[in-house]
Amino acid sequence: MRDSLIGITPGDWDITTSATPRQICGLFERTIETGIEHGTVTVRMDGESLEVTTYRIDGSYEDHRHPDQVRFTSSLEEDLKRRDFTINAMAYSDRDGLIDLFHGREDLANGVVRCVGSARDRFTEDALRIVRAVRFCAKLGFGLDPETKEAAKMLAPSLTYVSAERIRMELEKLVVSPHPEMIRLAWECGITSVILPEFDRMMEAVQNNAHHRITVGEHTIRTMCACEPDRILRLTMLLHDSGKPVCQTIDENGVYHYHGHAAPGAEIAQKVLERLKFDKATERTIVRLIRNHSLYPELSEEGVRRAVVQLGEDLFPVFLKVKRADISGQNPEVREKKFLYMDQVEEIYRRILDRGDCLSLRGLKVSGDDLIGAGIPRGKQVGRILNLLLDEVLTDPAKNERGALLRRAMHFYGCASDL
Repeated sequence: MRDSLIGITPGDWDITTSATPRQICGLFERTIETGIEHGTVTVRMDGESLEVTTYRIDGSYEDHRHPDQVRFTSSLEEDLKRRDFTINAMAYSDRDGLIDLFHGREDLANGVVRCVGSARDRFTEDALRIVRAVRFCAKLGFGLDPETKEAAKMLAPSLTYVSAERIRMELEKLVVSPHPEMIRLAWECGITSVILPEFDRMMEAVQNNAHHRITVGEHTIRTMCACEPDRILRLTMLLHDSGKPVCQTIDENGVYHYHGHAAPGAEIAQKVLERLKFDKATERTIVRLIRNHSLYPELSEEGVRRAVVQLGEDLFPVFLKVKRADISGQNPEVREKKFLYMDQVEEIYRRILDRGDCLSLRGLKVSGDDLIGAGIPRGKQVGRILNLLLDEVLTDPAKNERGALLRRAMHFYGCASDL
C-alpha cells in the first residue's frame, strides 16, 4: 500500500484477512502452512505464492523480537495497531477503499517515518524496528519523527537482542538505498554504537591535511554517496578507512597523517564482516579491496599490469570505482588532479585489455603440466617458476610465447639457487 501511494511498483503484497488459518486452508486448493502458529498461510495460485495472514493481536515480546503468543481477531484495527510505522499500517479493500487509521498517508505526504502509537512501546516489542526506522528513511528519503527518534536513542542498546543476520540484512538495505547518508542518522540515534562501533570511531576521528578537512566518518559518507548502489562497492566504502583512527599521527605542524592505514583497515573490516555473518566470498572481496584501496598504480603499462595482478582481473574494475569514490570524498582542491590521474590509469588499462596482454598465470602460454612435461619435477618449484615467468611477461608481454617460456623455465630450473 505504502509504495503504491508514492508511485513505486510494489515488490510484493501483504494480504490480511479476518479468516482464520484453517478457514484459509479450506478455501484454496493449494496452501502451505508457512507460519500457521502466527496466522500466516501461503496460497499457491496461478504459479504464484501469496502470503495470507489472519488479523491478530500480539502478546508480550520477552525476547525483544517476537511475540510470545498471538491471538487471532476479527478486527482490522487491532491488527493495524501492532504494525511498526504509520506508513506500513494502511490497508485497502475494494469494498472500503483505503483504510488509514493512523494517518500514514499524511506521513507519506510529509516525508516522515513515525511509529504507530507509542514509539517506545513499538521499539520495546521489537528492537529491530529501531534499525528499520532509519532504513525506511534511507529508502524513501524521509525524516524521522522526533518522538520516534528519541525512543530510538533511548532503546538502541536493546539491539544486542537482535541476531547478527537480521542486523546485517537491514544494514545492507540501508547501505544500498538511494540515501546511504542516512547512516549518519543511525549514528545520531546511537544505533551504530551497538551494531557498528567502528563507524562511531570514524565519526569522531578529525582530519587536517591537504586531502581532508572533515572527519573520517563524514568522508566515508561522501564516498558511499559517490558510487553506484552496489552492495560490494557501498560496503567497501563504508569500511575502507576504518583503519585511520588507529593509525593517526600528528606532525609538528599539526598535520594529520594515516600512513599504512589500509592494512589495519582490512583487518577491522574482516572482523566486522565476520561479526555480522556476511558470506565468505563477500568478506574476501571487500577485505581485498580495502587492503589495496590506497594503491596508486604507476602510470605505465607495466605499472598498471602489475596492479591488475595484485588486485586480480575480476576486482581491478571494481578497484577503479573504489578509487574514484574515495577521491570524490576528498578536498575539492586535490580532486581534479587525482581524477586526471585516474583517467590516465583507465586509458592505459583499456589499451592493455584491447591488446589482450597476459594478466595472470592463467594467461601464460604454458601451464604447470607443460613444465612437468618438459622435465621439471612436480613440486613447489613448478609454481615458483610459473610466477617468475609471469613476472617477465608483465614487464614485456611479447615474451608470452610458448617456446620462449619453456626455454626460460628450463633456465630457471637449471639455476635452482634462484628459486
